[in-house]
Amino acid sequence: MARSNVSTHLDHLAQVPLFSACSKKELATIAKATDEVHLEDGAVLTTQDNRSSEAFVVVSGTVEVKRNGRKIADLGPGAMIGELGLLDRGPRTATVTAKGPVDVLVIGPREFAGLLDDVPTLNHKLLRSLASMVRELDAKTYG
Repeated sequence: MARSNVSTHLDHLAQVPLFSACSKKELATIAKATDEVHLEDGAVLTTQDNRSSEAFVVVSGTVEVKRNGRKIADLGPGAMIGELGLLDRGPRTATVTAKGPVDVLVIGPREFAGLLDDVPTLNHKLLRSLASMVRELDAKTYG
């Protein structure tokens, strides 16, 4: 894995809801904690029900998301996959596969924990972002 080019990935990280409230300086710190990986068509990023704790940010290309064998989405640049694994290391909620060549930023649990220590304000921003996501899901589910 090659260390990511920090300046070229700030825009992608800023599109991620979990990081959208972060400053450019904080985004640069996050970018430094990632590895850039190139995946070929058909590469599996996550497998539903498997435990894994890294997350991915799509830089280029498209990934397909399936839950219980049924396609639920195609995601492109700026999408984050596996963020729940960073937070609770629980089982994956979907299988995600590359549709054609895909470049992703990978962040592991150790790097994520380091970010929470190095960027104290990130904790509050992450909590606000997660609360917003929960409210959005609640509204979609219950109206």
